[in-house]
This record gives sequence, structure tokens and C-alpha cells, in this order.
Amino acid sequence: MATLAEIRAKLMAQENRNTGETRSVGDNAIYPFWNLEQGKESTVRFLPDGNSNNTFFWAERLMIKLPFAGVKGETDSKPVQVQVPCMEMYGETCPILSEVRGWFKDKSLEDLGRKYWKKRSYIFQGFVVDDGLKEDGTPENPIRRFIIGPQIFQLIKSALVDPELEELPTDYARGVDFKLAKTSKGGYADYSTSKWSRRERPLSEQDLEAVKQHGLFNLSDFLPMKPGDVVLRVIKEMFQASVDGEPFDKEAWGQYFRPAGMAQVTGDPNKATSAVPADDHVDPDEVPATRSAPVQSAPKAETAPAAGAGRAEDILAMIRNRQQKQ
Repeated sequence: MATLAEIRAKLMAQENRNTGETRSVGDNAIYPFWNLEQGKESTVRFLPDGNSNNTFFWAERLMIKLPFAGVKGETDSKPVQVQVPCMEMYGETCPILSEVRGWFKDKSLEDLGRKYWKKRSYIFQGFVVDDGLKEDGTPENPIRRFIIGPQIFQLIKSALVDPELEELPTDYARGVDFKLAKTSKGGYADYSTSKWSRRERPLSEQDLEAVKQHGLFNLSDFLPMKPGDVVLRVIKEMFQASVDGEPFDKEAWGQYFRPAGMAQVTGDPNKATSAVPADDHVDPDEVPATRSAPVQSAPKAETAPAAGAGRAEDILAMIRNRQQKQ
């Protein structure tokens, strides 16, 4: 288990850089705190990662959402969305972001760029100490998984770099609980009032026995499987089709990915992952900065298409052409 000092050092290193399963399906292990009613809260206790090589007690998840006009061959289908893993999650260059980054240099393409930008979320595990959902049924294993979005994660991280924090929040004897509080702001769910407890609380004998009996999850097991060459080619095809405004082709891609709610075509492990909480949104701090200087007006023939319109190769050709002229 990493020390608090090691966690702080690694967080600071990441901050400096930013500035310059075994998959269990339907096991009810994920605690859906985002279903809390407004004004309600749940108290949880985070536990360490079962992977002792992980400095942190969470695993970072990077996904890209590809919107489609519908499903090919279904005349009454509605717009759908497919999630694909971002290759930066595996320390490699992401072909989608390589293209999208250039879009932020043109103000007319910023909205389109944000649509295809990576979304961060974080996988934690721990106990539900006080269940604000009042769940009817809970899994036999009381160690739950939590999918945390950027807003809550910043609250978690800010406390870890606070020098007044003396012990790891996951410490079995001197750790602290975390209160997930849901309110509303601007018509959207807001978790900004979530916070760490001020009091240390040792785990109960029952909690310790659960850890001994069930063991801790290896959080990286719940990240999407790294795409191979074939799947990566499928992702590129889907990205271009999405930008082109085409429907999702379940015959071509359904073996690997599928929109939420669509019946799985095969047992391929590269399928889209389960739904993520409502607070999994684009973090403004993660989107590339746009140029401060005004963008020169493009000739009429190069007018950028609206989001979801035009062909992907036309957009990319236009961007590359502008970059060559700069």
C-alpha cells in the first residue's frame, strides 16, 4: 500500500505535467449513488486497490463517446451513443484525439471537438456506510465499486494534498469516510457539497472480516480491455462514421461495441462498458486551450460544417490545410 507522501508526490507530478474486469456484469457491485434524490447523501468508506503496485486507491478511466444518428436498418431508431476506450488510458497515442486536438485551433470547430473529447472517470472501491438510496437488495460481497466523475474527484484529490491530512483516508484504523451529497445547479446534478468526514473512524470487525473473506478488487481489471489492431481499426471507422452523421452499423461493429440497451451480438470482451454516472462530463480543464489570437476567417468553400454534419475527411483535410498555411 502506498503511503500518503507517495500519493501526494505522484499527484503533484501529474499536476505539473498537466500545467506545462475480471469483468463482472450484473453483479450489482457498482453503487449507483447518482440515483440519489436531490438533497440526499450517502456515506462511503474507500478502500485501497487490491493491486499493491498502484500508488493510488483508484483507477483512471478515459472514454470517448461517439454519437450516431440512429441504428442502420432500423427506420424508427433514435440517436444512440457508443463509448470507446481512449488509447491514452494505456499510455499510447489516441488516433481520435490526434485528429480532434487540431479542431480546437478553429473556433468554428470547438463545439465539435468537445463532443469527441475524452471523458475522465475514476473507479474506487469501498463500503457503503450510510445508504441514502435505501437499496432493496445488496450484493453478498459488501465491498462495492464507485464510478466517480471529475467534479467529485477534485474534492477527493484536494484533501489528499492538504498538509493537515496526516493519514491515508483508506487506513483501516485511522481513515475517514466520504459523504456523497447530491444537489442541483442549473438543472444538472451537482456534487460540490460532497466532503470528507472530519472524524477518523476505524473499520468495524464486520468490515475487516469482509475484506479478509472477499479480498480487495484489482481496480484495473474493470478498465476496458486494451484494443488490439482489429478493434482499433473499428474505432477509427466508427469515429469517421459518427462525424459523417451516419447511423451505427451493428453488423459491422456490433461484435465489438454497442449502444446502451442494444442486445449484445457476441460475447466479445471489447464491447462497450456499462453506463456511467451523470456527473461524468467533459472537464473544462482537460480540453485543449484555444488560441488567444482571433482565428482568421476561412474562405467560404472551407466553412466548417455544423456538429454532426459534413464528412470527416473533409473536416480533417480542411484543418490540415489551415495548419500548413500557418
